[in-house]
Amino acid sequence: MDDTELTERLARDLDAAFDDVVRAHVDRCHAIALRLLGNRHDAEEVAQDALVRAYRALAGYPPERIRELRLRPWLTTIVVNLCRNRARRHVPPTSSLAPLVEAGAEPRATASEDPADAAVRRDEHERLAALLASLPDRYRVPIVLRHVDDLSYAELSEVLGRPEGTLKAQVHRGLAMLRAAVAGTELEELIA
Repeated sequence: MDDTELTERLARDLDAAFDDVVRAHVDRCHAIALRLLGNRHDAEEVAQDALVRAYRALAGYPPERIRELRLRPWLTTIVVNLCRNRARRHVPPTSSLAPLVEAGAEPRATASEDPADAAVRRDEHERLAALLASLPDRYRVPIVLRHVDDLSYAELSEVLGRPEGTLKAQVHRGLAMLRAAVAGTELEELIA
């Protein structure tokens, strides 16, 4: 079911259709929160809180406003804002990057793959997740939303409240920083 059909159903009967919203969007809300926060427990709380807030907001909207709603970017905005609030209140995790790795498409060994090769790929994937996590929010958030959650630049602009040109520049700069970090340049030198 696409979001247009879903918003139409929400406008007609919020309580009956909201379960479909949860089924359609809970995994991506959780994945975004996990990639931005790096903590599975916090991500679960943010995803749940985002959906509760969405329900409460929708309950106060007239049917016309619900029909006009672009559900995917609207929910993403709620998740990103909750992540920002949580990050302000909590010290970022410094322990394991496993949740960040698990949030992405962690490389898995196939039956024919050498376990040593699989371990090397897993280590590289964790290193890339660590580099992404070390980027400043102004680069990391747009990269995650654009290249991991596959939002368009128009949707990014709607979610983050920044002009598309600014977001394109931030994604480009952030990717350049990641490429340089992979090549061995220290990330701190690039940020300065």
